[in-house]
Amino acid sequence: MSRRIPPQLNAVLETGLYVDDIRRARTFYEGVLGLEPMFSDERLTAYPVGPSVLLLFTRGTTEEPARMPHGTIPGHDGQGRLHFAFAVAEETIEPWREQLQQHDITIEGEVHWPQGGRSLYFRDPDGHLLEVVSPGLWANYRK
Repeated sequence: MSRRIPPQLNAVLETGLYVDDIRRARTFYEGVLGLEPMFSDERLTAYPVGPSVLLLFTRGTTEEPARMPHGTIPGHDGQGRLHFAFAVAEETIEPWREQLQQHDITIEGEVHWPQGGRSLYFRDPDGHLLEVVSPGLWANYRK
C-alpha cells in the first residue's frame, strides 16, 4: 500500500481564543495591541493580523452549530490558558516593550533566541499567553 501525500497547507489563516468577557477582551486587543475589528457581535470579534485572522469567541456561545444561509459551522469551544505569537519586526521589540509597560502589562518572560529572534511574553485579561517575536525563532521565520 502506498502512502498518500496530502495537499500542501499554505498558512494558518485563523486562530481562535475563547474569552469570558468579550468587551473586556476587545478593550485589551484594541486598546493595548491596536487591533481594529473587521467584524464584531456579542459572541465573536474578528481581527485582521497580516494575512491571518484572530478570532475572539465569547466562551460558551459556540458550542452549538452556527447555521447560516451558505452553510453550517460545526460547534466548537476551548478551555484553559492558550499561547500564540504575533510576528513583529526586530526594530519593534523595544517599542512593544514600551507599549506594554505604558498599559501596565507585565512582561513575564523574554528570550533572545540563538538564531537571532527576540520574544516578549505577556498575558491578556483571560490569562492567555501572548508573544511578540521577531524573525529568527524558527527555520521558516528568518530575517
